[in-house]
Amino acid sequence: MLVEEHDFGSGTTSRSTRMIHGGLRYLEHGEIGLVRESLHARQRLLREYPHLVHPLQFLLAIRPNSRRSALAVRAGLWLYQRIGGKTVRGTLPELEKKRLEQWLDAGQRWSIFDFEDAQCEFPERLVAEWLTEAVQAGAVVRNHTCVLAINVAHGKVLGALLRDQFTGKEERVEATWVINATGPWADRVCQRSSIRTSRPMVSGVRGSHIVLPRFAGAPTAALYTEATDGRPIFVIPWNDQILVGTTEVPDRGDPRKAEPTADEVEYLLHSVKRLFPRAGVSATDIRYSFAGIRPLVFSPGRTPGAISRRHVLHDHAEDGASRMISVIGGKLTTAAELARECAAKLGLPAKSAKAVAVVSHHAMDPVLDQWVLRIAEGGSVSENTARGIVEWHGQRSLDIARMALSSAILRAPLCQHTEHIVAEAVDAFSNEQAMTLADVLLRRVPVALGGCWTEACSREAALRIRAAMGWSEEEMAAELEAMEEERTAFVHKPRTGVPLEAAAD
Repeated sequence: MLVEEHDFGSGTTSRSTRMIHGGLRYLEHGEIGLVRESLHARQRLLREYPHLVHPLQFLLAIRPNSRRSALAVRAGLWLYQRIGGKTVRGTLPELEKKRLEQWLDAGQRWSIFDFEDAQCEFPERLVAEWLTEAVQAGAVVRNHTCVLAINVAHGKVLGALLRDQFTGKEERVEATWVINATGPWADRVCQRSSIRTSRPMVSGVRGSHIVLPRFAGAPTAALYTEATDGRPIFVIPWNDQILVGTTEVPDRGDPRKAEPTADEVEYLLHSVKRLFPRAGVSATDIRYSFAGIRPLVFSPGRTPGAISRRHVLHDHAEDGASRMISVIGGKLTTAAELARECAAKLGLPAKSAKAVAVVSHHAMDPVLDQWVLRIAEGGSVSENTARGIVEWHGQRSLDIARMALSSAILRAPLCQHTEHIVAEAVDAFSNEQAMTLADVLLRRVPVALGGCWTEACSREAALRIRAAMGWSEEEMAAELEAMEEERTAFVHKPRTGVPLEAAAD
């Protein structure tokens, strides 16, 4: 049984930098084992989910006064590539490097390198596919269900007490094992169940991001460089926008209420302005910002950047709750490997790798084009709509296309700014455990993360989904209100025309 209090993928997963990477930075800390594990996991995700996980080329820009020498960086990149192998079509042309150097702070001579990694633009979709696979394998799913307490008797876990967040109905379930994979909420689950650990398990570290429109000089490849204080940051093309992040700030508050501070937004904005002084980027250009809590392993006395991203499986037998494991730390890239490790801990057979014959993403292009044409014809939709469906739903695209063929209502776009259609939303409710409008528009069909999405778009989408789902006016109004409340709590829009310094006051 899989139990989620809010919605699957709504916590740290949806608030990440959206990369599938080995962690070049980890080499600085000598964590070669973690880098190797991450790079092998990256390759597996590229093979198994090529529609969601894409190769991404990076430019690494180093200032002449950086504490990282060009020689050390070159050696690190060589080792990184040796461990990870090739993922894309080759190196970036020198012209792209020259173009970037011209736009970067021209007062210095930069050292610019290129390397390969990967991106999952919408890890929410990856979680949705894992969830669907779990259901197909026999899992029972309880979405929007709170674990009130883990039931423990005579030093052994017996199950859990659950409460449906919508109906308030409580239910006791029996279990031979409990895996506490709640990320930054892991300590809270133990506390409410009176399971006492000798010390906290999690060091919560807030990571904030800002989202900008594409600006003059913005790199077409991802940029990995240093912020104003020498910390590494990323400037990444994402969702037809530019994603900038991240910060590292200790945070012991409620993870659900995590949001960027004005200082963090200013830090990220100032770093972009310092990198691209001629681009004219200002606070009014920020489309929105968001933050999440990294559930790192409790490490007192260490700075956030020095805490390992390696995961730990905490066995609670010594805490008087045998057959319960808390998953602490880790990262999106290695999530599936962590799950296999948990299965092995429980004595369950791990799932074998999918038989997917993919040589490279370059070789996938003609296959993707043929699949898009098939979906367009099968669903009587445009090629742009078909491509959007394929890129988000992969092998399940044909089922969605067949559904769309049955009704013009289902073929309608969710709003005028997107090619994604109502059939995708209906499928999310039917097959991907979505229960609310926010589940759909923010995570299953995450069109609401687009740069032009507004409250009017939410209303338009709600009206069209209502027609397909048969909601009453009252039901639609309640869904829309909850959707907008969640969206505005997630993506924070700076007040136009107000200097960030003033907002901080």
